[in-house]
Amino acid sequence: MKKLILTAAACLLTSLSVAHSTPVNKAAVVEQIKALEKAVNDAYAANDLPKYFSFYWDDLTQWFPEGRVSLPQYKTSWNAFIKAGNKIQSVQISDLQIQLSPGGDTAVATLELHVKTRTAAGAVTDEEFHETDVWFNRGGVWKIAHLHYSPAPMAVSKPAN
Repeated sequence: MKKLILTAAACLLTSLSVAHSTPVNKAAVVEQIKALEKAVNDAYAANDLPKYFSFYWDDLTQWFPEGRVSLPQYKTSWNAFIKAGNKIQSVQISDLQIQLSPGGDTAVATLELHVKTRTAAGAVTDEEFHETDVWFNRGGVWKIAHLHYSPAPMAVSKPAN
């Protein structure tokens, strides 16, 4: 029995070391996350809510300027916003930076987002946001597990000399 336990422990340790020694192609993962960022923001810009929400894990956590919001709350409020006749007109990503976990199964994407929105009444907003998306790879599928979205501070103008 003792020999069986030692053999099982050795097999487990070997499998763990093999799993951790498998190199992650970090450049390929970064490119994959860049493509996913483009895809999620293209769906957002197109007001394609089913596609947009497909990029989020069901247990998504998020911070919006209004506070913590669950995925069901977000879906309800955003669907109501679009059904009321409001639309995103355009979305532009800039300053996209991506960090990967050592194991390559988590990516943190930080970006600036320029968003133009038209309300049902015809008013247009033109806003800048800072966004952080935390992507988890679960079972070979990348989705956003956490989102932090906040207005970008206004640029501080320098006094003329």
